[in-house]
Amino acid sequence: MTTMNHDKEYRFAQALEEVRKLAKEQGMRIADEQVRAAFAAQELSEEQFAMIYDYLKHHKIGVDEEVNPDDYLSEAEKDYLADYLSGLRGLKKYTQGEKEAALIAAMAGAQADYDRLVEIYLPEVAGIAKLYADQGVYLEDLIGEGNVALASGVAMLGAMENPAEAESILIKMIMDAMEELIAGTARMQESDRKMADQVNKVAEAARELAEALGRKVTPEELAAEGGCSVQMIREALRVSGGAIEDIVTG
Repeated sequence: MTTMNHDKEYRFAQALEEVRKLAKEQGMRIADEQVRAAFAAQELSEEQFAMIYDYLKHHKIGVDEEVNPDDYLSEAEKDYLADYLSGLRGLKKYTQGEKEAALIAAMAGAQADYDRLVEIYLPEVAGIAKLYADQGVYLEDLIGEGNVALASGVAMLGAMENPAEAESILIKMIMDAMEELIAGTARMQESDRKMADQVNKVAEAARELAEALGRKVTPEELAAEGGCSVQMIREALRVSGGAIEDIVTG
């Protein structure tokens, strides 16, 4: 985006988060009017709105259009989802009235209705998981994490005031669990990438020094050349399983 002062950046980030949350509530789609209303006080240019729309598209949020989550599934994930949903077809079908009755009973602390609510919402967990596909986490893992959040959530509805609020909280907990799984996976992948870069840096430095000396080098010799500490070198050796061939190990 164009340069903004700190206050404008904060208000922009707030508005963008509101748009993202609203889109989630609407099945990962939002109207152009809703986007423009969220940013009405900020006098954005059409170029800035275009960037916002690109951001929404990147996060699989459709503006004035339907989003087909199946388009983001791999063939393996489609096969898994078909098998998973097939296994749920034997579950009892509940009417909207029965769902609300189960929510009310669970809100009152009825243990038997906790299991019934989990059963009711299992198919919805799978549907929500599709919205988070193609973000670095397998669909099976997303569904598993969503199911764990669902099972935990149904036992925490006592503070809710009505079935609609209880259902909203359950859906939010499921979504939050999937988003945290995606974020945690991304953090782990970033950590792995940094470690791989570190191993490559140490290996390259060791190769250059070994060529200059005509022999393998010790971690201390390599560290003395600068650029890599002994601790960094030993960590690279550990991570690589001692596979940096130009460094003396043991």
